Amino acid sequence: MKYLKRSAGYVVLIVMLLFLQAYCDLSLPDYTSRIVNIGIQQQGIEDGVPEKLRAATMDSLKLFMSEDEVNEAENAYIREDEIYFLKEDIDGEARQRLNDAFGKPMLILSGLTQGGEESQAMLSQMGLPEGSDPLEVIAGMPEEARGQITSAMEAQFEEMPESIVTQAAVAFVRGEYEALGEDVDAIQMDYIKSAGIRMVLMALLIMAASVSVVFLSSRVAAALGHDIRGDVYRKVIGFSSNEYHKFSTASLITRSTNDVQQVQQTMAMMFRIVLYAPILGLGGVLRVLQTNSSMTWILGVGVALILVLIGMLFAIAMPKFTKLQTLIDKLNLVTREILTGTLVIRAFSREKHEEERFEDANRTLTRTNLFVNRCMTFMMPCMMLIMNGISVLIIYNGSYAVDGGNMQVGDMMAFIQYAMQIIMAFLMITAMSIMLPRANVAALRIVEVLETKNTLEDPEKPEEPRADVRGTVEFDHVSFAYPDAGENVLTDISFKAERRQTLAVIGSTGSGKSTLVNLIPRFYDATEGSVRVDGLDVRSMSQKDLRERLGYVPQKGVLFSGTIDSNIRYGKTDISDQEVKEAAMIAQAADFIEEKSHKYQSPVAQGGTNVSGGQKQRLSIARAIAKKPEILIFDDSFSALDFKTDRTLREALKQHTKDTTTIIVAQRISTILGADQILVLDDGKMAGLGTHKELMKSCEVYRQIAMSQLSEEELANE
Repeated sequence: MKYLKRSAGYVVLIVMLLFLQAYCDLSLPDYTSRIVNIGIQQQGIEDGVPEKLRAATMDSLKLFMSEDEVNEAENAYIREDEIYFLKEDIDGEARQRLNDAFGKPMLILSGLTQGGEESQAMLSQMGLPEGSDPLEVIAGMPEEARGQITSAMEAQFEEMPESIVTQAAVAFVRGEYEALGEDVDAIQMDYIKSAGIRMVLMALLIMAASVSVVFLSSRVAAALGHDIRGDVYRKVIGFSSNEYHKFSTASLITRSTNDVQQVQQTMAMMFRIVLYAPILGLGGVLRVLQTNSSMTWILGVGVALILVLIGMLFAIAMPKFTKLQTLIDKLNLVTREILTGTLVIRAFSREKHEEERFEDANRTLTRTNLFVNRCMTFMMPCMMLIMNGISVLIIYNGSYAVDGGNMQVGDMMAFIQYAMQIIMAFLMITAMSIMLPRANVAALRIVEVLETKNTLEDPEKPEEPRADVRGTVEFDHVSFAYPDAGENVLTDISFKAERRQTLAVIGSTGSGKSTLVNLIPRFYDATEGSVRVDGLDVRSMSQKDLRERLGYVPQKGVLFSGTIDSNIRYGKTDISDQEVKEAAMIAQAADFIEEKSHKYQSPVAQGGTNVSGGQKQRLSIARAIAKKPEILIFDDSFSALDFKTDRTLREALKQHTKDTTTIIVAQRISTILGADQILVLDDGKMAGLGTHKELMKSCEVYRQIAMSQLSEEELANE
């Protein structure tokens, strides 16, 4: 979550847009309910409060109103001639009081004036003779008697549902409008059009908010992925060989690509679903309670069933989610091995074996993926069954409420929509449950890389060598063992190479030659003793400063995609074209470069696959020379060169790098005969140190190596 701080403004804007979208989404069912209840059932008349009515009608209604209700009505209307007009500044509370005041008087007045059996029954209950005008009789009664009649009539309506009273009042208002000559059909159509236009505008607002949220969340997630990838890359680049051994290359690639992608996609969905679902769900619950709280138990049943279903699926599928990323690692590892070792596989006719190995990893990953997806596929039909079952249950219970007059049809429709929105919120969270466990595993794997402590750290206060001490390399009783290894690879190594000297390291395979030179650029730290460059322990210098002084040519030449020119300039980009050509000439690479059609601008494929082994090695040597370092390290870098090129290259090196200290690891005696010092290693220990002549006399190991490669006559000539 700390990465989201950089996009805090966007996150706040997204949350605001989600609230806006939820408000609009939750408003649509209310508009649907209004269109059905008011627009269709009540024919566009909202309640029992008429916008205008005749003075005679108002006087008749006042007969059945209390004194307070009469005052409320008189204050709400303005009389012009024989018509009362409702004031425009009436607020919602005042209108509700008027609706309550007009409701039962309108019901009584309708019963008395409509004629028929019901009217006669009401007259007989009031003790009025048949054929008399009830309103004239009641108007002529004392106020106390009139109040008793009104109370008796209202008592009959006490058990009548409020919705029926409202419907009766609305019918009375419609009749009044007709009496006034109003076009009641136009009133109905105007209301439906007005509500419909509001719904369309709400839908457009929802669309705009939704599109904005998708755009902004994608932007935030992309920035998050960019930052995480950058941090993982910088962390991995700073790893020592110890950390590389802990994580395989295939795993590091998966973590910085596939795992980051999982987190990025999940974060984008988090804003669109995980944040939105609770807002929509809670809003829906509040709206449901406002609509009809008697059926909320149905929602409780639906949510409980969904939670049980999710719990069951998670218990089954969660272990497989954790396993998925490991299986992707394994597939990447097998694929990488096969692709990099294609020539060897073909040479040993092992294509069938490798195909089976790949197919095994692929099949295991596919089976796990299918299992997880089948679980989640099973979830969707179950969710839809629950949703449809809830709809049926609401309609079943709601139909009784509508029949009893306790609920209107529009309210039931709104309740269904709110219920679907609430369940849809849970459904969205469930859909995220497919991504969250896998993203969680991916995030943990990324964190594992980011929290791995580097074994090679720069000192808090790095030291810099004195300006007058340059080009020296010294090993002082150095021993080294790889992490978790039982034995030392190097034991008690001591020597010193002065500036302008050439130190050669020779020994049998596995004697520790490459390990020794890897301690100089601090690819590893010595476990005992100290390695000094320019008079300072390499652990007291910054790694950047140390490596700026070195030119390193690895045992296996490594080139980068680009051109020959860009590869030679790799260590020092600001050198001139002449210096590039000079480095190529010293490395004996100029001849084959000049033969190419584009010369120094000739393309180099990834890993240098479009040049031969010898050419790759010479370009690697040219890259180190072009840097013009204090110390040149060649880790068996002449092995792919023929004897003639080897000899010419060494002579050119001696001539053009006089001020440079050179350390050469070699297998061939002919490569190191002219060295100022030769260090002989045998099983990680020093077997001898001196010149060729001195070692031929004093070191049996060196003598055996020399005699195995050169004849006595050649040795005598040397």
